[in-house]
Amino acid sequence: MNIPFIRKIILLLILPLFLAAINSCEPLATTFEDVEDAIMYTKSEKVAPPLPDSTIKVMTWNIRFGIGRQSWFGDACGDNTVFTKSEVIPGLDKIVARINEVKPDILFLQECDIKSNRTAYIDELQYILDRTYFNYAAYVSEWKSEFIPSDGLGRMDMGLVILSPWPITDAKRINLATRGDQAGIVNYFYLHSCIVTGSIKIPGFKEVPLLNMHASAFATDDTKKKHYEEFKAELDKLDAAGKYFVAGGDFNELPPGSDSTDFCYEDMCPGESFHQPGDDPQHKAGSDYTLEKDWLTPIYNDYKCAFSLADYQLNQPAYFTHTTRPEHTWDRTLDYLFTNYRWRAGSAITHQEFFGESDHAPVSAEFVLVKE
Repeated sequence: MNIPFIRKIILLLILPLFLAAINSCEPLATTFEDVEDAIMYTKSEKVAPPLPDSTIKVMTWNIRFGIGRQSWFGDACGDNTVFTKSEVIPGLDKIVARINEVKPDILFLQECDIKSNRTAYIDELQYILDRTYFNYAAYVSEWKSEFIPSDGLGRMDMGLVILSPWPITDAKRINLATRGDQAGIVNYFYLHSCIVTGSIKIPGFKEVPLLNMHASAFATDDTKKKHYEEFKAELDKLDAAGKYFVAGGDFNELPPGSDSTDFCYEDMCPGESFHQPGDDPQHKAGSDYTLEKDWLTPIYNDYKCAFSLADYQLNQPAYFTHTTRPEHTWDRTLDYLFTNYRWRAGSAITHQEFFGESDHAPVSAEFVLVKE
């Protein structure tokens, strides 16, 4: 999502609101500790979990807060700010249908709204949980404010989710580095990237730690690089402890060796100009990955991606998961699954046919369980 509202926030007398917030008992926006407990969800009428014999299917999906490919002012050159219940529910129903079609055992979600004004105060996680076969979910906020005084956004609570038919234990929110290219007052109301973690225990198999990350999309400094370093540090700790993890999410980054690294023209909105003499900035925020081409290399070097770099580089379009243009085919890869153990050979799928449900295609793969 983009940040055209940031300038408007400052123009709308945000400084007095900011000062009032930090001096009151009820701050407008939520600040986060380095590590916090996740919010746990459970289904009231639970279903019997599966009894896998060797593998579980894991899927990651940025669901674009349930609005499908509808126009939104924060991305894709949209105009709309908030949506009615009748506009959100059909998008959520499509997401639910796709989940029930693929039937992942573990599901990582990004951009899930919890009673936000822009999505008609629907608890999207509860909606999905109640209509799928999952029994448990762990939720953490990455963008939470009681009131965003811009474009009618109002209350915001958007975050990351782990869904599972088995109980999720030790679920945490791990804060990631704050953007260094924004003023403090802007950061106060803006989203704060994070990781949601947890573990599942399937009878007969070793515990599986789970990590779901949503890295910064629009940072123009080295904030994203810090996010990948922090994410890898969590993986390294688990690996050093001899634990076999599954990790993934929306990394907002291209795989090393990508043929195209600059998408300014593809993402350009009417009236914008980039790459021309006098343009300031020269690149659209979040669209130029050229200087970041090796930022994921350390993770690829030490851990196994569901789709290998060799396979990706042989046929890159087959692994594309994102586009900003509602009517255009997928044009880049931003979504990943990693492990320090094994994926079942040939099980990785980039679900590119899921085009109308979000501006991201989900990725799934089968993780090989380790017997006790």
